[in-house]
Amino acid sequence: MKLETLCPMSDKRVNKWVARVNAGLTFLILLLFFYTHNPLIMLFLAVDFSLRGFDRSEYSPLAWVARKVLVVLPLKPKLINAGPKFFAARIGWFFSVLVLLFIVLKMPLTATVVAAIFTFFAFLEAVFGFCMACYVYPYFYKLAYHLDFIDEEKES
Repeated sequence: MKLETLCPMSDKRVNKWVARVNAGLTFLILLLFFYTHNPLIMLFLAVDFSLRGFDRSEYSPLAWVARKVLVVLPLKPKLINAGPKFFAARIGWFFSVLVLLFIVLKMPLTATVVAAIFTFFAFLEAVFGFCMACYVYPYFYKLAYHLDFIDEEKES
């Protein structure tokens, strides 16, 4: 199995436009964080991403707003596999918690750098539909399960 072909899979489906609007809202909220440096913004994002990342999007304020926004936009729903989006939401939770941690540890520059990376990833998903988490997943999987796919390929 090639490492770069791994992708988290789920038997659930999500509307790709909801995911992209969520990313756009996240991008805007992160811009608000840069303006205010209010850690409650990151706490809000951490809670929201945890809800979406663990299949509780019906309780997610951002998912609710995204669904309401899509009612007025002329976009036809397009269902996609939810697995990559669950993983991406977990990565979003991780980034949110990491920024909060750096704020608590009085490391504002590090918090800002991590938030900037997070903002860039949200922008890529919102504008281009490019999910960085989908590209990171195979390496996370390899690290988590200590699998060496590359050496298996060389032996074949």
